[in-house]
Amino acid sequence: MDTETLERVRKYALVAESPGRYEHSLRVADTARELCETYNFDGDKGYFAGLAHDICKDMSPHMILSMVANDGKPITSIEKEKPALLHGRAAAALLKKDFGVTDNEILEAVSVHTFGAPDMGNLAKILYVADKIEPGRPQVTEEYLDRLSNLSLDELVIFVLKENIEYLETRGKKISPATRKLLSALEG
Repeated sequence: MDTETLERVRKYALVAESPGRYEHSLRVADTARELCETYNFDGDKGYFAGLAHDICKDMSPHMILSMVANDGKPITSIEKEKPALLHGRAAAALLKKDFGVTDNEILEAVSVHTFGAPDMGNLAKILYVADKIEPGRPQVTEEYLDRLSNLSLDELVIFVLKENIEYLETRGKKISPATRKLLSALEG
């Protein structure tokens, strides 16, 4: 990703996101870059996707719904109940429309980072994981990260998926079918 686009997205994120969310995005960007380097992917793409992944998270539900209306994907019942869950898809649409991002790996990673997708690529897997294990998350300690350090990328995604599903279930929250399909595909 070119430096000019990265800087434009960084400035947009700084204004569009709450200060806490912006700090989270920076940590996700750093974590994604580190994971890319670990798994031999483009660290700059990982950083960019991490920085951009939540740029629509603080938008109104109406705005998010209007941004994803033309992306060609159905809106699930879970997303209808809580449109904020569509913030990744909205961010991908915004990156494409307003920032001229055409890299399909980045757009996919940002679009599916909330639930994952059964056929997602490696950059999308990395962003999904980075969002869940960035150093600001309460469960992320040095010991926690040590447990993850020798896993393959798919094993890491499976670990994080199971942890996330358990977290949501203990709080009585619904699990997206896309998340369950991703876990099933990886464990297949």
